[in-house]
This record gives sequence, structure tokens and C-alpha cells, in this order.
Amino acid sequence: MNALSEIKSRFDRVLNQMVDDPSKLLDMIRPAQDSKFGDYQANCAMPMKSMMGQPPRQIAEQITSQLVIDDLCSSVEIAGPGFINLKLDDEWLKHRLTKALQDPCLGIQPVEAPGTYVIDFSSPNVAKPMHVGHIRSTLIGDGLAKTLRFVGHNVITDNHLGDWGTQFGMIIYGYKHFVDADAYSENPVGELGRLYKRVRQIMDFHAARDQLPVIEERRVNLNAELEKLESVGESGNPAVDKKNRKEIGRLKGKISEQREQVAELESKIAAVRSDAELLQQAEQHADIASEVLTETAKLHSDDAENLALWNEFLPCCREDIRRIYDRLGIKFDHELGESFYHNQLPGVVQSLGDKGLSRESEGATCVFMDNYDTPMIIRKKDGAFLYATTDLATIQYRVEQWKPTTILYVVDHRQHQHFEKLFDAARLWGFSDIEMRHVSFGTVLGDDGKPFKTRSGDTVGLEGLVDEAVRRAAQLAGELNSEMDEMTLEDIAQVIGIGGLKYADLSQNRSSDYKFSYDKMLALKGNTATYLQYSYARVQGILRKGDVDVAAMRTNPVEFRFENEVERKLGISLIRFGETLDEVLVDYKLNLLASYLFELAQTFSVFFESCPVLKNDDGDLKRSRLQLCDLTARTIQTGLSLLGIGVVEKM
Repeated sequence: MNALSEIKSRFDRVLNQMVDDPSKLLDMIRPAQDSKFGDYQANCAMPMKSMMGQPPRQIAEQITSQLVIDDLCSSVEIAGPGFINLKLDDEWLKHRLTKALQDPCLGIQPVEAPGTYVIDFSSPNVAKPMHVGHIRSTLIGDGLAKTLRFVGHNVITDNHLGDWGTQFGMIIYGYKHFVDADAYSENPVGELGRLYKRVRQIMDFHAARDQLPVIEERRVNLNAELEKLESVGESGNPAVDKKNRKEIGRLKGKISEQREQVAELESKIAAVRSDAELLQQAEQHADIASEVLTETAKLHSDDAENLALWNEFLPCCREDIRRIYDRLGIKFDHELGESFYHNQLPGVVQSLGDKGLSRESEGATCVFMDNYDTPMIIRKKDGAFLYATTDLATIQYRVEQWKPTTILYVVDHRQHQHFEKLFDAARLWGFSDIEMRHVSFGTVLGDDGKPFKTRSGDTVGLEGLVDEAVRRAAQLAGELNSEMDEMTLEDIAQVIGIGGLKYADLSQNRSSDYKFSYDKMLALKGNTATYLQYSYARVQGILRKGDVDVAAMRTNPVEFRFENEVERKLGISLIRFGETLDEVLVDYKLNLLASYLFELAQTFSVFFESCPVLKNDDGDLKRSRLQLCDLTARTIQTGLSLLGIGVVEKM
């Protein structure tokens, strides 16, 4: 039981007698923003004015007169036009803190109705090295899995690897035409990555050369339209002039957009032309795009040569990815890639056809749905299947094997339309009683506000990102601990560096883009993992210095005391851990947990400066404050662990 849910439960009993559906009103009961207004505030009386035709303050009086909450709150006051302010009873608060201190789970009770969650996250294409673009899906998915498990849900994680698509056709083509045998023998994954990049460059070169004249012609035409409109000037008719200004703005936006497209295409062409060997290969492989599709189709039709190459490439690719997961501490229950579902795809198409949900259109098999302008193609004219077909087969398998109540797809926001259409098609197919949710996220940006790249313009490799984070953490740890041995410093650097990298991502609202900064990531001040880890280590230092028997203190605690207002404030913050986890899982936003931990650490810092602990002569007060210290450290440690972040005993 957490305070907020219990307060809502008490209000629910009253509001149910006053309105038909109090759910939205209950959402207006929140922790108070300012402690002078109490610990919690209920603002539900204001919107009830239109329902009941009475002043909000009068409604608030009716609510409080029927509210049975004396055992939980020491005061319930009406303020202003009808705000209801509540202050927790100190004895109740002390009891909750004691229960949390004695409980390995910090007093967090398992959910009453546990569900089964399948979480689809990370899901890289195994044919190329993991890069910074994979970090958000990987970390958000792992954090959600840990949090859902902690509160009592059954969680199944599945890494839906891209191990069967066009990228393997690209690598097979590259291997057949451009492989460096010695490099492949020495470092297979590195050479396969180079081959993928080489084929991609050549394909982009030819596509850019074809597209550039078309876009240039469009830009010339748009410029002509713009010049014509601008030459007209003001007509004196406000409506006409407003319309012209709007059109001029639209044309300028289009021209700017196409200018950027031209620059990007010219850059791709220049990159090939500046490399004599690459240019020669590009000229010799003018049909590379269609040839790659041919190699992919051969693989999918079980061509012996291509299948043998795929079986040769796949294990080393997967091992390379697994090595990075191990460094990040990421584990999956299953890693069922696209290839796993390959043999099921004809049955998916057949089933949709049998149910009258698909039909042929221009030679392709499509699912048409009323809410979309275009259909979902599930088999192309040449017989090839698409990602949508595989995704439908995946849903069918997961439901049959794991019987989930909810499937979460942690995938970037650019796939929003795909998942909307996929979920609607799956519901039509018969999977209407399962919640399917796209947990989308924004992009990691560099200082220039564009997707984070290396100086050469390449996508930043994930392993390189981890290496740099650990290197910088080692430098920081060495500055803080000049006398610590090298092996211990290295261990600390791993925890701080990787923790900082994870927290820098997870502390952001997942829906937003964010700018990545190594310097901010490892700062000792501000909302960083390093600050939280330092807060944890500070408590461990207090406990060591005081030679505290922590196990005995937790088993036989003294009564908590609030001699200083900040002690009570810290206690309130500690019991809100469960409320925070509930809030996180409403919309799957882990940044709410990060914000809570940061605020808890800030409150502890004020407590540490204001309330002497080891130097206190009052034995019971000293013990009470040690208990608050211990409970704070455990809450920070547990919260960080849900984000996949470790702690260190010394910093």
C-alpha cells in the first residue's frame, strides 16, 4: 500500500456517491508541489462545479465531511476556491518507513492482478555493428522489463533480431565481389561490416545520381513559382495578401527542404568520386540495387550457396552483438530473429486470405483497412514477403506460446505508422483481446542538433560509445581516488561509465530527442547517475565509519524521529518510491523514476548537511538518522538497478 493509492481509494468511496465515473477526478489527487500545502492535494472539486451546479468550495466541504481518512492523515484542510490539502499522520509515516526498512523490497507490494508482458526491444540488424541508434530501444526495453518484474508482473523479453532481410543480401553480394579474404579471416565481423558499408555506399551513389536531376528540376520550378509570387507584391486585398504570404512561406520551406536533399545527395556522390577504387567499383556495378534483391530472394528461397554463407556469417555476427550486450548487462529470455518465422509466412498470408481480410492488388497480396489510404502489403508481386508479414507471424507465435496480456514494442518514433497499421491488422485477424503498444522514442542528437555522428559523418558505434564513457569515468575515478589500486579503479570506471551512459538516456523523456554530452553524463552535480552513485557511496561511508551493524539495525529498528523538518521531508520522499513506479508504468516513462531518484538524492543532501548523524549524542536519534541513511541508499540502489545501473561502495 502506498499513500497516494490509499488516499485515492478513500476519495473513491466518497466520489462514487456523487458522480457516475470518478476516475478522472481521482487523477487530480497528486503530491503537493509545495510542502506548505501539505503532502498531497486533491483538486477534484473544481471540475465538479459543472456536474453539480455548486461552488467548488461547497463541493469540497461535502467531500471532506464524508471522507474517512483520520488513520492516514493528521489534517485535511480546504484552501482557496476548493483545494483539499492533506498531511500524512506522522505515526502512519513512521510505520511505513519501518516496514520499508525491514522489507527487502522496500515495502513495495506486488500488483494485485499481475499480467504477462512480452517486451520486444533492441532488435538490431545483425549484419552490421550496433550503433548509437540502438541504445534507446535497448535501455528503455531493459528498464521496463526490470520495473514490471519488480512490481510483480510476468515478463518475457524477446530480441527480434534482423537476421534475414535485405541487409544479408547486401553482405552476400559484397562478399562475392569485394571481400578482402585476409581481413575476413582475421576479423570476420569487421570485414562484413566494411562490406555492408561498401555496398550501401555504391547503392546510395547510383540512387543519388538518379534522384539529383529530378530534385534539381523541382527546385528550379519552385523558385520560379516563388519569384512570380514575390513579384506580385501587395494587392491591397487583405484576404488575398494573407493567402499569398502563406503560399510564399510554404514555397520557401519546400525550397529549403529540397536544398538539404540536394546537399545530402551531392555528399553521397562526392564520397564515392573522391575514392578512385570505390568509384571504379561503382561504375562496374551499376545494377547493384537489383542484384542485391536477387541475392536476398535466393537466400529466402533456400539457395544452397547463399544459405551456406548466411549460416557462416550469422554466428560471428550474433557473438559480436552478444559481447556488447554483456558489457551493458543486457539479457533476453528469447532472441527469435526474422529467420525463425520464415517458414510461417505462407501460412499467415493463407490465413488472412481465408478470413477474407486480404485480396490481390496489382499482383500483390494486401490487407485493406478503412482507416488507411494505403493497404498493408503482405506479399509482393514477385512472391517476396515483407516486414509486416513477419510481424504478424510474430504476434501469432507470441500469443500461442506465451499468452500475453500486453505486447510492448520499444521502437523509434519513425515506425509509428507501421505499428498502427500492424496492430489494426492483427486485431482484425483475431487478436483483439491483447493490448499492443508502440513504446516510441526520439533521437540521440549531437551538439549540432542533428543525429549523433562521428566527425567523419559516420553513425557512432555503440561499442565505441561505451569505450569512451568508461575511459572518461576512469579519468574521473582516478582524480577522486588517487591512492586506489588500478584494478579497483577499473571496476569503478566500468560501473560509473556505463551507468552514466545509461542514465544520460533514461533520464530523458523517451518521446523527445536529446543532445548527448559526455561531460554532462559524468558530472558530479546535477541529474546524473554519477551524482546518485556518489550519494549511495556517501551513505556507505557513513555506515563504515560508524561501524554500523546494518543487518541488526534493519531487524530491530528504533522508532523514527522527526526532530528536523528535513527528516520528515526525507521520509515522505522515501515512501513515494512505490507511487513513482506506478506512475512510470502508466505511460512507460522511465525518466519519472530518474527524476524521483534525483530529487531523493537532493533531499538527502540537505538532510546530510542539516542533521548530524554520527556526531549526535542522542543514541535513538542517531539510530533513527542512520536508518534514514540506509533506507535512502537502498532506495537509490534499487531504483538504479531497475534502470540497469550499478553502484559502488566508494567513489
